[in-house]
Amino acid sequence: MNFRPLGERALVKLVEREQTTASGIVLPDTAKEKPQTAEVVAVGDSEDVQVKKGDVIVFAKYSGTEISLEGEDYMILDSDDILGVVEG
Repeated sequence: MNFRPLGERALVKLVEREQTTASGIVLPDTAKEKPQTAEVVAVGDSEDVQVKKGDVIVFAKYSGTEISLEGEDYMILDSDDILGVVEG
């Protein structure tokens, strides 16, 4: 894939959540919330972006722009919408 985000943006791939509840009920796609965790695929060239490729991040709800590249779904997030990095 040849895509480089500009400025203070990051290209991320959503991390899918489990599809069953704790009690074993399977949730259909329409009942699931959009995941708010993603893996960073690429970052812009700004020094203000504090994440790097491979980081798993948490981002603000209802943020980002969804795009499709080579049949895969991604999001472009502004660095202000990235809330933190999941460690461990």
